[in-house]
Amino acid sequence: AGTLFLRLIFMLVIPLLFSALIIGVAEMGDVRSLGRVGWKTLGYTVVASGIAVALGLVLVNWLQPGAGVDPVAAQAMLAQGADRAKDIVGATASQPKGLDMLLAIVPDNVVKAAAENTILAVMFFALMLGIGLVLTRTPATETLLRGIQGLFEVSMTLIGLVIRLAPYAVFCFMFNLAALFGWDLLNSLGKYVGVVVLALAIHLFVVYSLMLKFLGGWSPAKFFRASQEAMVMAFSTASSNATLPVSLRVAEEKLHLPPKISRFVLTVGATANQNGTALFEGVTVLFLAQFFGVDLSLTQQITVMFVCILGGIGTAGVPAGSLPVVALICGMVGVPPEGIGLILGVDRFLDMCRTTLNVTGDLMLAAVVSKGEEDADAA
Repeated sequence: AGTLFLRLIFMLVIPLLFSALIIGVAEMGDVRSLGRVGWKTLGYTVVASGIAVALGLVLVNWLQPGAGVDPVAAQAMLAQGADRAKDIVGATASQPKGLDMLLAIVPDNVVKAAAENTILAVMFFALMLGIGLVLTRTPATETLLRGIQGLFEVSMTLIGLVIRLAPYAVFCFMFNLAALFGWDLLNSLGKYVGVVVLALAIHLFVVYSLMLKFLGGWSPAKFFRASQEAMVMAFSTASSNATLPVSLRVAEEKLHLPPKISRFVLTVGATANQNGTALFEGVTVLFLAQFFGVDLSLTQQITVMFVCILGGIGTAGVPAGSLPVVALICGMVGVPPEGIGLILGVDRFLDMCRTTLNVTGDLMLAAVVSKGEEDADAA
């Protein structure tokens, strides 16, 4: 059951990530009409996501939640998925280094890149295709975009069906893992949850407060009071997409943001501005690397950070939407992707927490971007 669940997740990774990233970029088509609003949105999104991932990586390197597990026990767990782990780790071992790695981001054959799970190359092609759709507005490209939107919606529907198997997969994973690891596993999972929640809390209450105060001229206390309804909805549903209607109403009725700006920023942000997801992905990859004794170099950690920032754009705003991206990033840096089975038991709670950060980040972004825009419109 656990292997079936993993295979279904891997099956949907490329179409989900590919279509979500293209749509996220293509929705920036309003950049030309909104001018500086679009560029401010993009700039603040990259800055906030970069800070989130860096914060997560610093905490996980400092607190070492996955360290100290018996290597023999870790290898015993890997033996269950040895064939797939061997294929993926073998592929990552032959990845190019240095300048060749930068050149490899540009694929000479995107189909081959997708078949080999070369995620950066696939993301680059998706980014270029999204930019092309933004710059080329014709009936034919609108039809193409609708087709990609259809692929995205189908992928999300299938992910939703697969996630229904999660309780059974969790039972199978946790039964086997508890038998193998005992209290070592529970202790490591407790530390892991603690690090993720601590990083999310620091980013929510410290980083967002500083950005609101110094970039938007907002009182953080006033902002968080007005945003409570959307934050509660996000925590309950664990879905940025499901919370979007509430976020739009909060932005206009509670925060009194300009509708034109709030609608643009929040709609794009539901897909593109997912700080909590980016942070979670970075922490999880490093936690699993520590758990399995995989020593990641500084270059590899920077690569993880870069992919997590892009992953925040290309991750579906639905429950457990980031798990396929985590599995793929693990495969990139030589961490056994089957290790996501370790975190499935606690992922629902962490999903609720990171979605709250995602939705609050969208509202924060709309508030910061709105600064000065009303005066500019009036002028």
